[in-house]
Order: sequence, then structure tokens, then C-alpha cells
Amino acid sequence: MDIGVIGLGEIATAVVESLVNQGHSLKVSERSAHNAGRLAECYSEVSVAANQRVVDDSEVVFIGLIETAAADVLGVLQFKQGQQVVSLMARLSAPQVAGLVAPAQLAARMIPFPTIAKGGSAILSYGDTDLVESLFGSRNQVFSVADEDELQAYLCAQAVLSPAVNLVGEAASWLSQQASDPESAERFLRTLVGTSLLDASCDALLQSLDTPGGYNQRLRRHLQEAGINSHLRQGLDNLQGG
Repeated sequence: MDIGVIGLGEIATAVVESLVNQGHSLKVSERSAHNAGRLAECYSEVSVAANQRVVDDSEVVFIGLIETAAADVLGVLQFKQGQQVVSLMARLSAPQVAGLVAPAQLAARMIPFPTIAKGGSAILSYGDTDLVESLFGSRNQVFSVADEDELQAYLCAQAVLSPAVNLVGEAASWLSQQASDPESAERFLRTLVGTSLLDASCDALLQSLDTPGGYNQRLRRHLQEAGINSHLRQGLDNLQGG
């Protein structure tokens, strides 16, 4: 498939890296010269071109622009009837993007994460999930949402990743002051948390960790008594409202 990518920030670059070695021809925007040049140097199927050439030569175009620049960049481009566009932009709704890429079809809004580059990542998709699944589903897990409101709720909830990483990082920092190998200490905690969450639902995992008087129960209750749950829900409500 002939695939184009306009905008090459961290997420869009990771998307390109996830598509290499899959039999596609990839044309990326020269807008982000450093990332574009590195991708073209590393992968023979990636070439760099001006934005309009990217559009002209592609069946599917991924848009990974900064939202504030989208109207200016896309407004001067000529998209084609029957062309499919996938938006990677979290803050622009489907109707907003559709108006900027007409007469091409906005096939899907897709919210990937940097780990998509290596595979094994979660992907949020609204719209033509079959297209997203066909391109990324063999190496990642695609989660389809029903509408824009549900996508917005997912976007708010996924922000728990940063606080969760911060908690693990703080625990690793505490442990590193007492461990002989700080790098190994952090790697142990990352491995423990990551693999544990994949193996069971949150309710089942919490139940299994609820040994009376155990370390996990005591620390969790300490954090809950300090208001961590109510602060989290308040933060999510604030994100959804603003």
C-alpha cells in the first residue's frame, strides 16, 4: 500500500516505524526534516517529499500535525476523491478534520502511543477500525470506540499512564537508595507492574494482592487514606470538562 504521513512528531514517527518491513511504500513529509531524514536513512521503503507530493502519491494519508497548525498546513493541500485519511490528532474532532481533507474521506481517528514502534501497544480507533486493524492489528491491540464522546473519555482515562509511571519511578528512586544496582531495581519494578497488569483484571489483581497486613495492602490503604482515589477521579473529571 502507498502510505503518506504529514507531520512527524514523536507519535507519527513511531507510526512510520511500525509500518516498515510490512510491504508498504511510505512517503513522509519534509516538514520535520530531522525525523524524516532519519527514517529515510534507516528504511529503504521510506522517502521524503513536500506535503502535496505526499498527498498525491498516497492511498492512505496519516495526519500527525500539531492541532494549532493543522488548518494552515492542510488548508493549502489538494486531497483526492476516494483517498482515505487517518487522523492522529487527539484534539481535533472528526468533523473538524473531515472538513480540512475533503474531498478525501476521513476514514478513522487513531490514537497510538510511542510503543507502537516496537509492537505490543494499545491503539484507540474511531471510525474504520478495519483499516486500522489491517495495518497495525497483527502486532498491536486495537480498541474500537463507538463515538467521539467515548473516545474523549478514553483519552482522559489514558492519562493515568503518566501518574502510574510516576508512582513506579518514585518507588524505584526510593529502592535505588538501598539497592546495590539501581538500574536493576527500576527494571524489577517495571517488569513486576507491567506483567502483572497484563495477566489479570484490576479487580482480580487487587484481590490477589489483598493479603491482610501484607505490604501491598498496607501501602494501598495508606495512599487511599491520603486521597489518591478521589484526587484521581477529580483530575479525570477536570480533563473531561476542560
